Amino acid sequence: MTTCNIGGGCSADTPVLDRDAARAQMAGLSGDWQLSEDGTTITRRITVKGFAKAVYLANLAAWMADRHGHHPDVAFGWGYCSVSYTTHEAGGLTEIDIACAREFDALVA
Repeated sequence: MTTCNIGGGCSADTPVLDRDAARAQMAGLSGDWQLSEDGTTITRRITVKGFAKAVYLANLAAWMADRHGHHPDVAFGWGYCSVSYTTHEAGGLTEIDIACAREFDALVA
């Protein structure tokens, strides 16, 4: 199984998951992740009370991204933080994204 500790290991040759494989991999995630319509991205939106908690979640995602060299798209505002993973270099969703989502879930559990 691929871990999220990739150290810049993404490339155009990184295997992309098809929709069925993505759904199967997502079954192992504890958070409420959603697969995009085109099957290239997974997103988890977390609802919180207030602005500060949303900022803390965004900072947690940023800290984890810097640690692993794999950077999600993060959006936040009053009452929410949204984290989306895709492997841009490969052009879609990879096992690396699933592993990072799994680790993010563990950090916010």
